[in-house]
Amino acid sequence: MHHRTAPAHQHTAAARRPATLVAVGHGSRDPRARATLLRLLDRVRELRPGLDVRLAHIELNAPLLDETLAGLAAEGREAVLVPLLFAPGYHVTHDLPAAVAAVPGLRARVAAPLGAHPLLVEALADRLAEAGWTPGEDDRRTTGVVLAAAGSRDPRSGAETRRIAALLGERLGGVPVVPAYASAAAPTVPEAVAALAARGRHRIAVASCFTAPGLFAARAAAHAPWIAAAPLGAHPALARLVLHRHDRALAAPAVVHGRELAAV
Repeated sequence: MHHRTAPAHQHTAAARRPATLVAVGHGSRDPRARATLLRLLDRVRELRPGLDVRLAHIELNAPLLDETLAGLAAEGREAVLVPLLFAPGYHVTHDLPAAVAAVPGLRARVAAPLGAHPLLVEALADRLAEAGWTPGEDDRRTTGVVLAAAGSRDPRSGAETRRIAALLGERLGGVPVVPAYASAAAPTVPEAVAALAARGRHRIAVASCFTAPGLFAARAAAHAPWIAAAPLGAHPALARLVLHRHDRALAAPAVVHGRELAAV
């Protein structure tokens, strides 16, 4: 099969410059969300001076992903899309590949979502500590955590969130951590709180598996019986994880015109 390729001058230009890291957020009507992601990307730039780092959104906020990718293709730049999402779902498996495929001549890779990684768990635990998580040995029998996440109908998403919850539970010394979802999956945060309470866990915190403030994060926090952690935002460990996903994706072959999307 004959594949269209980018013009030769675009390949030459891309070869002269490192790939652009495109951090892809979902988008939110909360004005704090975009500002929070911009602060996160400032940390990424501090960690990797000289790397071209750009923010794009799937919907609701500018710049939108399709506009960003079209601009990179016009510049002859290669792109590495890093989803600022925590698990596989429709956005990661469909929207991002479709956006790449829609831009003729674009050389791009799509990284894995942030996912179950020690750096993510470090950020989650730190946000809980900032909110007041200080249970001693005597308190561990009565404490529990609800890990609030966005949710997806994709079973791989639920499996990844459960892995994150298990890692966080280990980090917290064996405290039970129950994943819960803001949409599209069960249990909800109130249902997870009730399940922990039924097990005698009455000091229940809500950990926020969200990158930035928004409707889902606010709803989850409102159901916290004890403390609620802030979204992960510009946590240094999250910035390091964004770069880790970028670097892993660079190990995969780039594609032209979205023919063979490389997701790692």
